Amino acid sequence: MNNNTLPTKPHYQILDGLRGVAAVIVVWFHLCEPHASSHLTQHINHGYLAVDFFFLLSGYVIGYAYDDRWNQLTFGSFLRRRIERLQPLVILGMTLGAIGFYWQGSAIWPDIQTVPVWKMMLVMLIGYTILPVPLSMDIRGWQEMHPLNSVGWSLFFEYIANILYAIGIRKFSNKTLGILVALSAAALVYFAVTNSNGDVTGGWTLSVEQVKVGMTRVMYPFFAGLLLSRLGKKIHIKHAFLWCSVFVAVLLFMPRIGGADHLWMNGLYESICIIVLFPVIVMMGAGGVMHSERGAKICKFLGDLSYPLYMTHYTLVYFYVGWVSDHKGITLAESWPYALSTFLGAIVVAYASLKLFDEPVRAWVRKRFK
Repeated sequence: MNNNTLPTKPHYQILDGLRGVAAVIVVWFHLCEPHASSHLTQHINHGYLAVDFFFLLSGYVIGYAYDDRWNQLTFGSFLRRRIERLQPLVILGMTLGAIGFYWQGSAIWPDIQTVPVWKMMLVMLIGYTILPVPLSMDIRGWQEMHPLNSVGWSLFFEYIANILYAIGIRKFSNKTLGILVALSAAALVYFAVTNSNGDVTGGWTLSVEQVKVGMTRVMYPFFAGLLLSRLGKKIHIKHAFLWCSVFVAVLLFMPRIGGADHLWMNGLYESICIIVLFPVIVMMGAGGVMHSERGAKICKFLGDLSYPLYMTHYTLVYFYVGWVSDHKGITLAESWPYALSTFLGAIVVAYASLKLFDEPVRAWVRKRFK
């Protein structure tokens, strides 16, 4: 059998839907973020944990999709399949970010108009590879790995986890994998509890310290997801999609814990979410059954939309952040029409990206390399 034509396994419908639910929450988290005066006053206090949830889902799905197929795969064919899945929207997101870049000049980014076009284009081309740009190429002033589309940082670490899996960790026994997961969990707890912010945020800057943060954030959830898929542990409950969606929302919307005086408490909460509660949600989602056709369609729509939404929404959020910075002190209650418009625009852009770019490009690539 051709390595590029492995039959597709059935999807976990509910897990697909949950990925979409988390993606929607991420968009609202990013829209609320510019209204916060500090990390202690976020409106959606733990929205950034959706990334850690994505890593867990990714590890679970990778294990399910590929763990029993390595007699038909090589490292190269595996990587081609991952590039086919991930890279088109990486390229589109960077392109959209470049198109909008010079219209985002604002109080928070006063120097955008001084950036030479050649430099912006070089940042875009580097972004196409998902490799991070050096700090000397920071054209926005936020020290992002990808100044044209900030969310690219998590795809960088997603690729690293995929490569680590393919070059060796896939061969680990469950016991050895369990040891790796346990050590990664310990590192995650240590980071979350001792971090000066009292949370797990970080990983989007190309510095030694922030790369360590990114690796800490990806190692436990991705490989815990892989281990969960191998163990096949599932929790069967009725209305699993509804309850899992509520569970995810409650964890991400939970108010900040401990305040400024007990930062470690918030770090401990986030550790428990990532290490214990997110895996429980995945087991519930994997064990659930979608009985209604409407529910199945909702999960499919959310699942299909999730990655395009994640990879394109911040190109619009940049405009909203700039607008908020130009209206200093404006509250979310006062700016909700603009926030809602940005959110709806992000949904439209994501759906158009899916249907007009991502699906056609991936179909072309599959045909080309069949």
